[in-house]
Amino acid sequence: MSSVVVVGSFNVDHVWRCDVLPVPGATIAGRYSTGPGGKGFNQAVAAARAGAKTHFLCALGDDAGGALARSLAAHDGFALIAEPSNEPTGTGGIYVDGHGRNTIVIGAGANSVLSAGFVENQRPLVASAQVLLAQLESPAETVEAALALAHECGVLTVLNAAPANAPTSIGLLKLSDVLTPNETEFAALLGRHVGERINADDVAALDGNTLHSLCRKLLPGGTVVVTLGAVGAFISHADEQLRGDTAAHYRVGAESAQTVDTTGAGDAFNGALVASLAQSPGASFITHVRFATRYAARSTEVEGAANSMPRLLPDVAV
Repeated sequence: MSSVVVVGSFNVDHVWRCDVLPVPGATIAGRYSTGPGGKGFNQAVAAARAGAKTHFLCALGDDAGGALARSLAAHDGFALIAEPSNEPTGTGGIYVDGHGRNTIVIGAGANSVLSAGFVENQRPLVASAQVLLAQLESPAETVEAALALAHECGVLTVLNAAPANAPTSIGLLKLSDVLTPNETEFAALLGRHVGERINADDVAALDGNTLHSLCRKLLPGGTVVVTLGAVGAFISHADEQLRGDTAAHYRVGAESAQTVDTTGAGDAFNGALVASLAQSPGASFITHVRFATRYAARSTEVEGAANSMPRLLPDVAV
C-alpha cells in the first residue's frame, strides 16, 4: 500500500447548525453536536479512507481531546504520531446554515506548538512515503521543516495553503511541488507574494490564460490547483512539469452533489488528491484531480468534517 504522511492539526469540533449564520448582537437557536476535526486530521482521514497507508503527525494535549484523536485514528486504521503538549488539544467552533455554508472559529491549543524538531525526527517515516501533505494550522517554521525534509528525501510535497490569514514565505512556497489554495487563499497569496490585488469572489470568473499567468507568478516551478467550490478547480502546471497532462492549464468541473454541509470539503479534496497521487504515481494529474473532485462532492452529502469523509477508492491504482 502506498504511503502518505500528513503533518497538521487536530481539533475537537463544536458544531451549531442554524437556519442562518449568527451576526453580531444576535441570539439564535441551533442544533449542537461535537466531533473530530482540524484540517490535518480531516485530510488524514480522507487519505486513509481513499485507500492510502497514512501517517499523521500532530501535537496533542494530555486530555480527552487527545484521547479522542488516538482512538479515532486507530478506528480508521491510520497511524497517529503525536508530540505531547502542555497546551490543551485544539478546538473549533463551527456554525453551519441551512444552505450548508459555514463560519469557523479555531482555538489552536497544542497545534500552535507542534515543533520542527519533532517533525525532523520522523525522517525515516517521511523518506518511506510517496507524498507529504501539510497545511497552515501548524507553526510556519514546522510546516517549512516538514516540506524541506520531504524534499531532501525526494518525496512529493503538497501544501494546502489554508487558512488564508496564516503566515507564508516565498521559501515555504518554493518547497511545494503542488500548491492547493481555494479562491480566498489564492487571492491572499497573490497579494502577499506577487503584489497582485484581486477579489476572491472574482477568481472563478477569470479566463484561463489570466489565471495561469497568476499561478506561474506565484509558483513558477510547480503545480497550482485553485479549488473553486461549486464550479470545480483550475489547474496550472509549469511548462517543464506537466505531470502527465497534455495541457499546461485547464479546468475540472465540480461533481453534482446533494449538499448538506460543506465543512471539510476542501480537506476531503486534499486528502483524496494525495491518496490518488500516492497510489497511482504513473497516472496523469487530471486523473487525480477528477477523483479528488468526486470525493469532495460526496463528502458534502454528510454532516460533519472528519466524519463526512467517504470510503471511496481512486479509479486507477498501481
